[in-house]
Amino acid sequence: MHQSHGCGFAEYERDLEKRLDVEKDREKEYKKGLEVAADAIRNQMP
Repeated sequence: MHQSHGCGFAEYERDLEKRLDVEKDREKEYKKGLEVAADAIRNQMP
């Protein structure tokens, strides 16, 4: 948690703003992962 988002779980748990920031970052990472997977699938098609 600390390496990825710059805070420990205790801080994440008690600070609403930090939690919202972390969840926004997670959402962006998730969407980026979907894009990467879609690109990989498209590039495999002959």
